[in-house]
Amino acid sequence: MKKVSGIKILEELEGEGPEAVKGDNITYNTKIFLNKGEEVPLNQEQAERLPEHMVHIIRKEGDYSFIDHKIRLGERGAIAAVEYSLYGMKAGGYKKLKSSPHLAYRDKGIPGLIPENAALTIELWLREINKN
Repeated sequence: MKKVSGIKILEELEGEGPEAVKGDNITYNTKIFLNKGEEVPLNQEQAERLPEHMVHIIRKEGDYSFIDHKIRLGERGAIAAVEYSLYGMKAGGYKKLKSSPHLAYRDKGIPGLIPENAALTIELWLREINKN
């Protein structure tokens, strides 16, 4: 990953295979935490609201339910901190990062979940890369 102002990598585990590049279709999972360590329950909120025909995007790991997010890198399908951090990762890779608000949810936040101008800690798993 090229150095981006506003992202600090805290932990990183390399996956295997080719690196994710612009144009790749990828599947990833996240966990998001507020500054004081409290997890933002986005995965749980989304899993509870999914219509029946979409439950296949829920990935179970123990008692935890992740939502499989699928995007094409370079099309701004995720918050900037996540998308920038996915570049160069390999399938099976993991990153834990600290994101400034301007690369996350900015001054809008997510009402009831993420306050305005929140710095976030994000855990990121790259599950699959589909090259085109």
